[in-house]
Amino acid sequence: MMRTGKRMLLLAAWVAGWAGGTGFMMQEAGACTRILYVGDRNMVATGRNMDWNEDMMSNLWVFPRGIRRNGLAGPNSLDWQSRYGSVIVSGYEAGSTDGMNEKGFVANLLFLAESDYGKPPENAKVLSLSLWLQYFLDNYATVDEAVRAQRQSPLHLISSKPIPNGKESKVHLSISDATGDSAIFEYIDGKLVIHHGRDYKVMANSPIYSKQLAINAYWEEVGGTVFLPGTSRSADRFARTSFFLRRFPKNWRQAISAVFPARNMITRPSPRC
Repeated sequence: MMRTGKRMLLLAAWVAGWAGGTGFMMQEAGACTRILYVGDRNMVATGRNMDWNEDMMSNLWVFPRGIRRNGLAGPNSLDWQSRYGSVIVSGYEAGSTDGMNEKGFVANLLFLAESDYGKPPENAKVLSLSLWLQYFLDNYATVDEAVRAQRQSPLHLISSKPIPNGKESKVHLSISDATGDSAIFEYIDGKLVIHHGRDYKVMANSPIYSKQLAINAYWEEVGGTVFLPGTSRSADRFARTSFFLRRFPKNWRQAISAVFPARNMITRPSPRC
């Protein structure tokens, strides 16, 4: 019962965190933040803000295991059959933007302007960017499994068509699992870059993750009790969230209540306020 309860709490934090963010319509895209909370007794909760600039017409979808899928990227598209069932949030009803599978494996897509998926080798199997997150939910039970698989054989992604507002789809991917493990996947200059470790609990938008870590290291040296950057810029949200996340109580019963204030502290206020 404890394991099931943990997964339900994780799901509640993820769905509520996502839904809470969508209520704010920003003038600029890409103000999203992902948070991974790990408490005592291995209580794990993943939350994220979807501070997008318009209504993405999203719905919740439940997919059973065993679905046969196609990569929707042309004649060389990857084919697979889902190993795990999942519940996801759709974006523009064109792809999965967030989700969790039956093993407690969570995935989140956030905007990253620097993304460059490169050109796939000739005759390589390819996957539409709109199915990147769903492929992970369908095939992996743990972060370690996903990291090992992608390091051995990285996916070749094909950019999706521009979303309805004309913006190009450029995203990076965060994953977490029921043990509290975490990883960040980015395609930079056509190459897959993976950051794997339990310390990677926060993800925002630009710059690329290695630079985010360097900026955050500076603010850690300054010390959050001395000064914290307070703007809605991605690097500032990253530093602020990292500081407060380390100071939340670790009692597993307080997991959801910890994720919510962290989310609220970095949600951008509506321009209509």
